[in-house]
Amino acid sequence: MRARNESLLTDILPAEERAIDAVIARYQRVAPAVTRFARSVSGNENLRVRLGSRSSSRQDEVVLDPGLFQAAYLRRAPVTPSEVALASALHEVIHLAVTDFEEPRVIPAEWLADDQEQPLEPVPLLKAINYAGGPAADALFLSLEDARQETVHLDTYKGARSVLGDMYRAAVPDAMSSIRPLGQYALACFLMVGDYLDREYLEKVVEPHVAMALDDATTFIADVRHSRDPWDVGFLALQLLAVARLHGLVTDASESAAVGDAEQQESDKDAISDGVDSVRLASPILADANSYEDTKEASQSAAGESDKAGDSDLAGDPTTDHLIRVSEAPTVYPPVGTGGKLVVTPFPNGFSGFAANGRESLEEAARNWDVAQRRVSGELWPLFIANQRRGLRSGYDAGDLSPYAALLLGGGLYQRMFERRALSSRRSYAVSLLIDGSASMLQPRELPGGSRAPWGMAAATLGAWSLARLADELQVEFEVGLFNRAFAAGPDDTETSYQKRMHAATAGLKRTQQGSADRLTRTVNHYLLKSFADRWRASEDLLAGLFWTAAEPRKAAAEAGLRGDTSPPVSMFDKAANVDEYNVSHAVERLNARRAEVRILVVLADGMTRGSIESLSATVEDAERGGTNVLGIGIGDGTVQTAYSQHEVVERPDALTKAMVEGVRTALRGSLSLSGGEEWWHRSKWTASNQWSNHG
Repeated sequence: MRARNESLLTDILPAEERAIDAVIARYQRVAPAVTRFARSVSGNENLRVRLGSRSSSRQDEVVLDPGLFQAAYLRRAPVTPSEVALASALHEVIHLAVTDFEEPRVIPAEWLADDQEQPLEPVPLLKAINYAGGPAADALFLSLEDARQETVHLDTYKGARSVLGDMYRAAVPDAMSSIRPLGQYALACFLMVGDYLDREYLEKVVEPHVAMALDDATTFIADVRHSRDPWDVGFLALQLLAVARLHGLVTDASESAAVGDAEQQESDKDAISDGVDSVRLASPILADANSYEDTKEASQSAAGESDKAGDSDLAGDPTTDHLIRVSEAPTVYPPVGTGGKLVVTPFPNGFSGFAANGRESLEEAARNWDVAQRRVSGELWPLFIANQRRGLRSGYDAGDLSPYAALLLGGGLYQRMFERRALSSRRSYAVSLLIDGSASMLQPRELPGGSRAPWGMAAATLGAWSLARLADELQVEFEVGLFNRAFAAGPDDTETSYQKRMHAATAGLKRTQQGSADRLTRTVNHYLLKSFADRWRASEDLLAGLFWTAAEPRKAAAEAGLRGDTSPPVSMFDKAANVDEYNVSHAVERLNARRAEVRILVVLADGMTRGSIESLSATVEDAERGGTNVLGIGIGDGTVQTAYSQHEVVERPDALTKAMVEGVRTALRGSLSLSGGEEWWHRSKWTASNQWSNHG
């Protein structure tokens, strides 16, 4: 059995908690604290901390590579996931916020050997160290500076320091048994500067001649710990390298003309880097000289999206952009089964560009399918108007003198001279429509007469249009959502930008996430065409454009092919199966948030959920127990009969749109009856026993 100090987070956490999106989500919970810490360390109140595919640093921004956090989860240490998230983020942000070796200075004479000529021109620190001591001096300096920064800037954050210490100490035994003597020496210097282990312990786990070198190096190591200027650390790195050379741990750099000397110096550099990297958390800006330059330069190429406000955000890379988007998505938990991520986003606004064609097609379809577009509410309209007028049950408006004023005065009850307004009896309503947005909804289907046309999503969109008019006439809150499982489109995406992001993110995810790539690429998506907060008039063009895309998918695809930079992302409708229960659960949550007394959800789908019928049925039952009236409509598919207590299966476009409208109207009639409108209810041709669910 593995000891506690050798425990792996991979042993403790389930696979879904170790996935990159879960790791990013865990970081996002501490991101505001990390940003405040970075501003304090750098002394820059305008500093922003962001996530990106490559770490970078510039004056007002640092970008963290989320892959570094995931790498920390592979460490053996007695630490928790939350501790790793915070400690590794603070560790990385320290180095990115304070590491700057760009100030040029003249190389001090004491840095140079007797036979080295002193350059007169000022040079940056890393070039000075490399000139004086070679690649090995570079590597040793960067490891010492790494530990020094942690010592100085995490001194007041004892918790984070202790987590780093636990992670480092747990890795030391395996590291010391597998690295070269020079690597042992460099690692010991790193651990002593950071005060993670003392010399007495380290001398017991290193080679004897390394232990002797550490004894001579102790004074220099103490000076590094108390230094505040990187140039001072550079000089001490040269001194410590000289100690290593004195004890035969490193090649004599004075033999610079010897054959193979350059290769030997690179080998010494690798020994130092490999030794320290076997324990410390990797930080690209301090990994080596080339990585430092790359990290500094990356701030220019990765800045892209980073000018947007926010404490923690993406840095322009499609793969990281998508990972962050998934990690920030809400996790939905149906009543039965495990939960999952649901990407909730506004529907791409580019579909409004097809609105003119869509309005013409809508009018023609409404005529052909005999779907009313004016006075859709029918006999409900006067009933709802009457219901709205029943705002006062009885009594007098505030300020009206009570007819019993004389008696109240006589009894000394002055506060009762004016009647208070009675509580309103008017009911509030909210209707939500959820449409299947998979590619099968755009496939040709049978029409009366034997012809075929892609009417599934078109008829659903016409139904949504009609329901929107009904809700608008009755002043009922209304929402339209579309759900699918595919690469998630953004609200500002065009066909070109969507394809570009999808291919880039997919390639990156397959390269870095292996088995998780498909799950991360083909997310479960919930698009809002019209939210409760949106005005219907502002959403008409979007719905009209979607209708034209659904009614004429080939023409829409051709338009996108010709003018991809301006057309909407019509390729967002993927063939992948949906997870209906996640979307139903989220739609019900949004309905409940409206706190309406009457809540109606209409779900339209043409196939089996990718989840499970049991989970979908439980989700629907749970919603109905909570007071939401859920109506399921299936297009040529009997799944709704199993999953929804109130359901209907349709085979024709006119039947689909009418079923959607009549289902909502019937539910609204029932709500009026329950609110005391029995006399209106009985005068209508409908009765309370005429359940909509019996239509199926």
